[in-house]
Amino acid sequence: MRLYRHALSGHAHRVELFLSLLGLPVELVDVDLARGAHKTPEFLAKSPFGQVPVIEDSEVTLADSNAILVYLATRHDASGRWLPRDPLAAARVQQWLSVAAGPLASGPAAARLVTVFGAKLDHERAKTIATQLYAVLDRHLAAEPFLAGTTPTIADVAIYFYTAHAPEGGISLEPYAPLRAWLSRVEALPGFVPMQRTPLAAA
Repeated sequence: MRLYRHALSGHAHRVELFLSLLGLPVELVDVDLARGAHKTPEFLAKSPFGQVPVIEDSEVTLADSNAILVYLATRHDASGRWLPRDPLAAARVQQWLSVAAGPLASGPAAARLVTVFGAKLDHERAKTIATQLYAVLDRHLAAEPFLAGTTPTIADVAIYFYTAHAPEGGISLEPYAPLRAWLSRVEALPGFVPMQRTPLAAA
């Protein structure tokens, strides 16, 4: 297995984390985004939108972090723990994957893009979306140990990074005790791997 990533990409960390939780060995290939390595014809052949992460798994090349999570859970987790086979349980996981691609991306992920990478985005709007999202998550996690029920799934993997690193985007997690307890439960999972924090993490 080969994972093309950037060391500070939360989307790439989702995949790296899940591979570790599954106990799958992986070769990490760093993509130099600053030098435009993601826009070369060779990389665009792997990822048409020029984004990380990308995995190569034998004959399979696949981009998009959430798609990769679904693929890995379906192909490499025979237990069905990470992506349940039951239709309703699977749909509940999908709901959170949609959140990861929606308000998580336009909220805390966008806020972090502004502060860490200097992206020209509306920082205040991103922070507003983040606080609205975390109010919902906090209420949900006051009643459930994990996002899709009593056991962890790829929903937790998809939501984890940009929540844990939200302070890097100027978003405090102090008001959300159930949410912070959930982060601790994810971090206690066997095989958990953290991603390096930026200097803003301590701010």
